[in-house]
Amino acid sequence: MVKVREDQPLTTDGRVDLPQWLRRLQEDVRLDDAERLREACELADRLEREAPDAPRGFLTPSSSFRMGLEMADILGELKLDQAALEAAVLYRSVRERLMTLETVAKRFGDEVAGLIDGVLQMAAISHSQSPHQGMSQHNQQENLRKMLVNMVDDVRVALIKIAERTCALRQVRDAPREKSLEVANEVAEIYAPLAHRLGIGQVKWELEDLAFRYRHADDYKAIAKQLAEKRLDRIRYINDVVETLKQLMGDQGIRDYDVSGRAKHIYSIWRKMKRKGIDFSQVNDIRAVRILVPNVADCYTVLGIVHSRWHHVPDEFDDYIANPKQNGYQSLHTAVLGPENKVLEIQIRTFAMHDEAELGVCAHWRYKGHDSRGKSRGYEEKIAWLRHVLEWQEEVGDLGDLREGLANDVAPDRIYVFTPEGHVIDLPSVSTPIDFAYRVHTEVGHRCRGAKVDGRIVPLTYRLKTSQQVEILTASKGGPSRDWLNPNLGYVRTSRARAKIQAWFKFQARDQNLAEGRALFEREMRRLAVEGLDLSRLAAAVNRAGPEDMYAALGAGDLRIGQVLNQAQHLFGENDDQEKLNRLLAKPRRQPSRKAQNDITVLGVGNLKTRMANCCRPVPGEPIAGFITQGRGVTVHRQDCANLLQLRADDPQRIIEAEWGEREQTRYPVTIDIQAWDRSGLLRDVTNLLSHEKVNVLAVNTDTDPDEGTARLRITLEVDGLETLGRLFSRIQQLQNVIEVRRLRNAAPAGVEHKGGV
Repeated sequence: MVKVREDQPLTTDGRVDLPQWLRRLQEDVRLDDAERLREACELADRLEREAPDAPRGFLTPSSSFRMGLEMADILGELKLDQAALEAAVLYRSVRERLMTLETVAKRFGDEVAGLIDGVLQMAAISHSQSPHQGMSQHNQQENLRKMLVNMVDDVRVALIKIAERTCALRQVRDAPREKSLEVANEVAEIYAPLAHRLGIGQVKWELEDLAFRYRHADDYKAIAKQLAEKRLDRIRYINDVVETLKQLMGDQGIRDYDVSGRAKHIYSIWRKMKRKGIDFSQVNDIRAVRILVPNVADCYTVLGIVHSRWHHVPDEFDDYIANPKQNGYQSLHTAVLGPENKVLEIQIRTFAMHDEAELGVCAHWRYKGHDSRGKSRGYEEKIAWLRHVLEWQEEVGDLGDLREGLANDVAPDRIYVFTPEGHVIDLPSVSTPIDFAYRVHTEVGHRCRGAKVDGRIVPLTYRLKTSQQVEILTASKGGPSRDWLNPNLGYVRTSRARAKIQAWFKFQARDQNLAEGRALFEREMRRLAVEGLDLSRLAAAVNRAGPEDMYAALGAGDLRIGQVLNQAQHLFGENDDQEKLNRLLAKPRRQPSRKAQNDITVLGVGNLKTRMANCCRPVPGEPIAGFITQGRGVTVHRQDCANLLQLRADDPQRIIEAEWGEREQTRYPVTIDIQAWDRSGLLRDVTNLLSHEKVNVLAVNTDTDPDEGTARLRITLEVDGLETLGRLFSRIQQLQNVIEVRRLRNAAPAGVEHKGGV
């Protein structure tokens, strides 16, 4: 659940009661000089009151100073030192140019000024508040590097920034929808994963729930409503379980413990529903209890007590004590059939493990000059990842890749695979054999030509799974393929591997990169039948000085063809040059049928109206299907609805596919031409691919030439833009026997016709 903020104490005239606020803060953290922190607070308050017209973005008037105190409250709960708290209080005053870093250094010291400067540098990767918009790519990369160095050198910089984004996300409730969504996307993609990797559980959960509220409002409300409906029953149930567990542990002589109900976060419920394809009623850990004990031996003793009292649910046990998560998290997780035969999740961990789960890197923090032993091993392990980020950025220097790396490489879901020698390699859950090869060694990645998983040859696009053994087949010399950098083909999923590949191509001669990039660009434009583009404007749109620089960046792998296609369409659409836009794509054919309040897309039925079935009342995210009624359009049911199952048995021809759609998604009809060597199953493979990509096919025409042994497929389909069309072409080109795929300009829609053996 989203955390409820404790209001700051106020005086009778409505101002913050600083003495009382300081006393409350010191319940969480020890201050070396409380009077100096009070001086920083009074200065920030005075500067804000004297500059009422200072720019505050979406924040309400007079909220900047209060936000600084709120940041300090968060950092106090994380047990940070006084310098970090002072930096938090003064940060917004510096950012809003009410005071300078030089003034901060003079009055509060270089350490505090350095922390604020580092937090300001972190805006280089920000969606919503970057003060560097409009600057050159070189300057952006230089600021990005400074930010990373600051994070690695002093992790307090990242913690202050995370606290600032937490406060910002708390305050966007009344902001315009566009602004709240922008901040939520930034937090979900960067700061929540960063908090996870640093192990700060208490902040990570709040960031995820708040971002989820704005990004998926309907899903959030649906789950929150279902939680609220059962809240009183759940509280009663948990209280009974807690009392039972206390009695059981007392009977076994365990005296030092803590047992409490554990709130299940809305985002984690939704993610589990999505991952397992289940509905709310099937989520096992809505009812959950956490048990804290002094040592590891007690953890396993309590586990035995729990399993002897209640029947264990099969396949619902995880031992993260013996096998900790990548961010250091340790705990025992088990699910049992508790009282009333209801599924109950129980977490068991030591008090120290709980501090680690809630505070993460902060639990290991050793302030400079206060600990002769230096920083602890746990601290060093956690910030080692930040050093890897810095290493990748040095090799590539690309802002987009860094953002992707933060979103993917820091993601909670990891896999653990083995080398042939038995060494364990951890990777993001989407990783391929090429990602594995580059994780082992750069040269292994460069010379990778194939892979075996558990002794079986697999494609280089194969997605690895935990516990598999991976062997890389290498050539004696050579380098990576440019195809690996094409995200549409799925060879590389991690930013580390992509960075290594891009670095390799950067060392190639510029002339070679330019020629390769030009050939790639022209081939793609020819396939898409796009011509007459203003290349200078297109190059500027992708942050390149001219067409040759754009070609060289494409050849070196710094720029992806999908980015170019996206900018081409966006550029002409943004300037409302309808003639040029029509040259890129035909006029929109139609928008899919939808019911606005539920945002339903119904596939293959034109503009029939839709309505939600009263029997099962599906909510966004649940698997659904439609039933064509007599005179009332399409009724949408959950796929597991008993009524739908009966209708499917009685009248299967009236059941149609349905899916949750996206608002205002315009689709365009495009006719494509596929040339291939004729073989049995060719048409099936093409249509299966289009179905997998959720592309609506309007018409198909096939023809074969028995003398030449070739087949030609002309297909009219609907796409939402050039980037999608380019991705489809890349996937189709990979099919067996396909010679060429291209777009037909000004072609009449294909008729449904079939000749020959395709």
